[in-house]
Amino acid sequence: MSIKNRVALITGSGSGIGKQTALRMAESGAKVVINDLVTDKVDATVKEFKAMGLDVIGKPADICDKTSVDNMIKETVDTFGSIDILVNNAGMEYAGALRKLSERDFDVTINVNLKGTFLCCQAAHNYMVKNSHGRIVNIASRAWLGGPGQAPYTSAKAGMVGLTRGLALELGGKGITSNCIAPGLIHTPLWEELPEKNQKFLLSKQPTGQLGEVDDLAYAIMFLADDDSSFITGQIFYVCGGRSLFSG
Repeated sequence: MSIKNRVALITGSGSGIGKQTALRMAESGAKVVINDLVTDKVDATVKEFKAMGLDVIGKPADICDKTSVDNMIKETVDTFGSIDILVNNAGMEYAGALRKLSERDFDVTINVNLKGTFLCCQAAHNYMVKNSHGRIVNIASRAWLGGPGQAPYTSAKAGMVGLTRGLALELGGKGITSNCIAPGLIHTPLWEELPEKNQKFLLSKQPTGQLGEVDDLAYAIMFLADDDSSFITGQIFYVCGGRSLFSG
């Protein structure tokens, strides 16, 4: 199995899960495009990876803006000759009781998680169709199953699952797979920012009693992005330590 010499674009890869996935893909021989809204994150990540001898470039862009996305995909192809793997990892959440959430909270959460994924898929798929090869991996969340205080996020991530399935049906005959990964509790800087009581509560709901690590996501993404995973499409892969077995 291999992704060697494949071109991968990973949104939100200036930090966290996206950055670790970019690292593992580049270490495996892929040509990787680092994307983030924050230019400083992109520049720092590219500098770090290039110092390791990895083949990466940076493309800061707002994935909620069609022109920015179209330009990012075109520049990727202009630089590397193709786009073979698209990982829609960028995401964010506004959480809170339904009565306290604003219209903006909903709009921003939907735009970043769902609209951004749609725009990136739309921009990349023509290039993939031309080469009769493509791997789309969308990072949703176990939260798509539902969770209190997560109305905008649950809606966005459920939309990503639906989009993944629709693209699998539409693009399956063109050599393009579309799959979704639904992470559970993952050890990231955001986890460290949670109050201890919140951490204990969340872990009490975890069948394994422990967090996942960013590499757990990175290796799952790489599996779905692999050339040899062509018969897997339209699926939801839970990387959640069993958390998806019940909601709440």
